Amino acid sequence: MSDGVGEFRNNDVVARAKCASVDKEALIILDSKLKDSRKHASESALLYAAIILFHVDKVDKAREYVDKLLKTNPNSADGLAIKGWVELYVGKDSKINDIAHFFDSAIENSPAKRNMDAIFGKVRYLEMQKKYDDAIGHLNQLVVRYPSFSPPLIEKMKNQLALMDIDQAIETANRILSGDPHCVEALKVKVLIVICRDGNYEEGALSLRRFFIELETNEPKNAELFAENAKLFSRICGRNHSILSETYRFAEKAAQLDSSCPELLTELGYQCLLQGRVKEATRFYRNASKMDDSSVVALSGLTQCQLSEGGNIDQARQQVEFLREVQGSQPSPDLLLMSTQLVSGDMNQALKYLNQAVDTHFQTLQDHPFGTVYLRKLDPDFLLQIVKEYMVYAPIQSSTDASLNTTQTRQLPEPLRRSLLVLEAVTKACPGLLEGLYQLARVKFLSGDTRSAAVTLQHILDDVDATCPDAHLLMAQIHIQLKRYQKAAQSLEVGLSYNFKVREHPLYHLITALIQKEEGKISDCIQTLKTAMSLAGLKPGSASHVRTMTGTMQQLALPDKTSLYLELVEAYKASNQMHEATKIMQDAIDTFQGTPEEGRVTVANANLSLSRGDVSISLELLQSIKPGQAYYMQARHKMADIHLNHRKDRRAYAECFRELVLNAPGPQSLVMLGDAYMAVQEPERAIEAYEKALQQNPQDSSLACKIGKALIKTHQYGKAINYYREAVKNEAGGELKLDMAELYMKLRQYDKAEKTLMQELDSKNDTSDISGLITRSKVLLMLAEVREKSGNIKASLETLKEAQDNQSRVLKRSALEFGGGNDVQMKIAGEICQKMAELANSLRDYSSSIKWYKEALTYIPDDASTLVALSRLHMQVNDLEQCQSTCMALQKADADNDAATVMLADLAFRKVDFETAVFHFQQLLSRRPNYWTALARLIEVMRRTGRLEEVPPYLEKAEAASQRASQEAGLCYCKALYKWYSGNPNSALSQFNGARQDSEWGQQAIYNMIEIYMSEDNEGSREIGIRTAEHLLNELQPRSIGGSDEALNHRLLGNFLLLATRQKPNIERALQDFAAVASQDLYRDHVGAALGLATGYMLLKQTPRARNQLKRVAKNLWNFEDAEYLERCWLLLADIYIQSGKYDLASELLKRVLQHNKGCTKAYEYLGLVSEKEQAYREASTHYERAWHYGGRTNSTIGYKLAYNYMKAKRYADAIDVCHQILKEQPDYPRIRKEILEKSRNNLRT
Repeated sequence: MSDGVGEFRNNDVVARAKCASVDKEALIILDSKLKDSRKHASESALLYAAIILFHVDKVDKAREYVDKLLKTNPNSADGLAIKGWVELYVGKDSKINDIAHFFDSAIENSPAKRNMDAIFGKVRYLEMQKKYDDAIGHLNQLVVRYPSFSPPLIEKMKNQLALMDIDQAIETANRILSGDPHCVEALKVKVLIVICRDGNYEEGALSLRRFFIELETNEPKNAELFAENAKLFSRICGRNHSILSETYRFAEKAAQLDSSCPELLTELGYQCLLQGRVKEATRFYRNASKMDDSSVVALSGLTQCQLSEGGNIDQARQQVEFLREVQGSQPSPDLLLMSTQLVSGDMNQALKYLNQAVDTHFQTLQDHPFGTVYLRKLDPDFLLQIVKEYMVYAPIQSSTDASLNTTQTRQLPEPLRRSLLVLEAVTKACPGLLEGLYQLARVKFLSGDTRSAAVTLQHILDDVDATCPDAHLLMAQIHIQLKRYQKAAQSLEVGLSYNFKVREHPLYHLITALIQKEEGKISDCIQTLKTAMSLAGLKPGSASHVRTMTGTMQQLALPDKTSLYLELVEAYKASNQMHEATKIMQDAIDTFQGTPEEGRVTVANANLSLSRGDVSISLELLQSIKPGQAYYMQARHKMADIHLNHRKDRRAYAECFRELVLNAPGPQSLVMLGDAYMAVQEPERAIEAYEKALQQNPQDSSLACKIGKALIKTHQYGKAINYYREAVKNEAGGELKLDMAELYMKLRQYDKAEKTLMQELDSKNDTSDISGLITRSKVLLMLAEVREKSGNIKASLETLKEAQDNQSRVLKRSALEFGGGNDVQMKIAGEICQKMAELANSLRDYSSSIKWYKEALTYIPDDASTLVALSRLHMQVNDLEQCQSTCMALQKADADNDAATVMLADLAFRKVDFETAVFHFQQLLSRRPNYWTALARLIEVMRRTGRLEEVPPYLEKAEAASQRASQEAGLCYCKALYKWYSGNPNSALSQFNGARQDSEWGQQAIYNMIEIYMSEDNEGSREIGIRTAEHLLNELQPRSIGGSDEALNHRLLGNFLLLATRQKPNIERALQDFAAVASQDLYRDHVGAALGLATGYMLLKQTPRARNQLKRVAKNLWNFEDAEYLERCWLLLADIYIQSGKYDLASELLKRVLQHNKGCTKAYEYLGLVSEKEQAYREASTHYERAWHYGGRTNSTIGYKLAYNYMKAKRYADAIDVCHQILKEQPDYPRIRKEILEKSRNNLRT
């Protein structure tokens, strides 16, 4: 080191130069000696000189020496290392790759490749390139080599923070502290995580107290370190008093250690300002300005104190203007914030200051990864003050009136858009900051994103602070806008249980009034609104301000004050107190005259006049709202509505929008005019208006889309295609191509649709910006739909996988650019997964389908439709435990979900827990007697449990609950099902016919009708039935999705219909197609195909081949989907076994049928036949008796067998009774009178 220090022995030159009498000759001699010593300096002298110069920030001079060293020895490891460090900090004319090369060469040329300086330099280089994972990889090598050396671990912890891998950072901090309990950096990170991530301020204050003691012990003279920690923790704590008390100690200690530093005094002043101690803050700022009268920070602080005390605004404004002049063209963000606070009425100027403040503030963060320095510079507390100022200029909507949010679609106003960006950055960095999260939820709510706002609020209540009253109140406002009045009431109750001061807020009473209004409690509603008005200071003698839960004074928003009056008007109107309603309306007119809400009151007054039937007065009032006034557009909309719906004057309706275009010209007005023309069926004029709008705003591709859609709506498909072709040539926007492809798809020109979409994908294959990625997702989704509709399911599935990969990129970019997740894009990602699951299910790839549904839930947790589909799939694959678990999750998310109740009932039925199944259906039908899906399932359950006689009361209740029972397709279907299962097919056909044209029930009704017609036994009836069935089969419109169950079922049914003709050519044709189905890997074990083959073989008298087909599927597990086909397979195989005398095997199969279908007539009939062949007539009569009962006592063949076996079992009276029942329906039934009735009578007499 002495050689390096020798470089600074030129002090003699400096000293002689400063003498009063300068010896120039001596200076020349000394300078000559100095140059000579530099020329002949050793390697070590040059190295140490470079190191010292680098550490005293003389980087250019350091580079000069290290370059000289490397000319002498290019392979000097230490020289290469310091060269790399120098180039890192020189920056401008350095090449990035060369910098990495210096460190790599230093490592290669060092003994055992262990040059610590070079390795840390390489790590620093990777950090600057934001390659934190690679940096951690190099640090891990150092950790392994030097396990007790803490610097690599500290650097690793910082890189883990940069990756926002908080858990790993904590683990590393603990490891550091296990070896060095006094490590300041590790202790700081642990405190940071407790405050920043967890939001645990009580624990954070204790940790800060311990940290302060450690700093006092280990860094007792480091004023800068104490000050940095004061700044860091005070800015991220949401002004929590306990934390600020501790950070004040840090700042105070720093000021004590260096009492001559004005910057430390200004920080002490700011700490006081954060705690509301304005007088003390003023004292500290004043002392700092005495030390340095040019300190802008101190002077800014004094001005801030003056503003906080409500001092002389004009004087403060002058001071701020002076400070801005001092700082020049780049004023500091805090000065710009004060400038905003002092702007009076000039919104544009205020927003200009705020935008400049935000841009300047975030520019300072660009080169800093997430960590302690980043958070200190981010200053979340300052950003929250910025957001509050933005909200002063945000277009405030009523917290409760959703109608105000249903105006024309528009871009998000700048104050809200900017606030969202700021808050997303704050909450990403400080996920435990309650104030940041609450403000984010509030801004999202005001932006119309109620779902996302609710999610943020739920996060606050679940994970941050369940007692936050403001969050409960805002949640109630969201529920009111979404018309969820019961949930709004619950939110108010929970908020009130935590803090009774909630009742002091007028919004609490306004929301309560709206709930009471919804419940029909109009008188209570009126009283509650009066209380709210009193609290809002809208009555003489009342305070004009309310204190919010956070303790700040905030005036009730003007739109909410207006809502109080207008809701009171509505309440009086609802209670027919029109005089009082008119009186309150007049008060509102007087109160809001000259305010931005005057137009809204006028519109409400027009509505009041309209309710009295005064259409002319209503129009006059609306006409009084002139162009340029607030609510002018709403007034025009209302006028147009009156002309169209009350006066039926379509011309005047369109004229309203023409006036709007004249008085408020612009693309938006022209679009509204175009929409109006479309509404009155004048598409040519609509297109003309849209084209004018497009001329004024040629960059808006959505206008070109509107023109195309207008042409499509009027069925001018040829013109639309030509228009799209021309527009696509001049417009690069993907939306046009999407619309064009959608039109091709509508026209079933799938090849052209696919070509259009592929061109769009190929032209923007390398897009990386978020808007381009979002469009790419849309294109891929439509391409998947095109391929699905064209029958190429596998290609569709592959396209969806590509769409999912692209959507993952969208979500990552969204997180990077906006500092958090994007709910809309998350929902799209979930929907893609849902679609992939549906297609995988159609291909019978159930494991993949389950995987995709589960992945969908990671994007859209608690989504009811996904949970329902996943539950059904688990049931389909017979995974009953997972099905039940998913159903329970569904009910937890939505306690009244009907689909979950239906599935729980189905689940119980599959487990042969019939009572539970019936209980669930009864519970559901007690709530909704006309819930047809549940009623149809209940009939199915009752049939399979042999309790069909209990069904009629449910049908009666359903009919009573239906307003149009005779026209209700669901009721017709359920009645038909009951009749069919009760053995009354003719009545069932009549009812099924009533449901045949319905979109929901029609397809299944036709399927069932065909089954009934195919089962006709009488030769003449069967021929007519088959012809009718063929006609019905042609009516069926299965979706043209290759491989779907619907398309397959239609195909199988057609083949069974061919078998029903019993004509050999048709049978052979059907067998050929059944074999083709069974030959596909997907349907190799399909029960329906096996049944078709076996039935065909039986008809051709090829019993062994039929038996082989049936035995292949006979051991299949029973499930809902294959139940009918599987039971028919068991019955047919049992019939074969009976014919061949294998009664035990037949009985086993028949008992299996009855296990799952206690109402199966055919199973009881076959069991009776087995017993009869075994001459067990009493047992046979029992089986036939059940067959007779469950068949509705209409099947004469079964009746004959029952009577015969009664006679054989010497139950002559019962035999006679059955004979009478049969003869009553069919007096000429052969042999029964002579062979059974007369014999039974004779036997009974004897």
